[in-house]
Amino acid sequence: MKGRWMYLYHAVDAHGQTIDFLLIAKRDTAAARRFFHKALKEAHTVNPLTVTVDKNYTYPNAAKTMKKAGEFWRFTKLQ
Repeated sequence: MKGRWMYLYHAVDAHGQTIDFLLIAKRDTAAARRFFHKALKEAHTVNPLTVTVDKNYTYPNAAKTMKKAGEFWRFTKLQ
């Protein structure tokens, strides 16, 4: 974006439809939590059974923190 490197967080549903996306400069646990909050705020995405993510270490950290805080459904599995 305008000559700056940005990471794209992109969420799609089981049918391949875009749920939400986020462009952000950092790829850290705080960014992952922010994206999870943004993507899971819709009524049809509140309690997903499975969330498929890439190998970035920030996703498990963010999910664990959010589960402890009650912000992420405790039965959701990361793949």
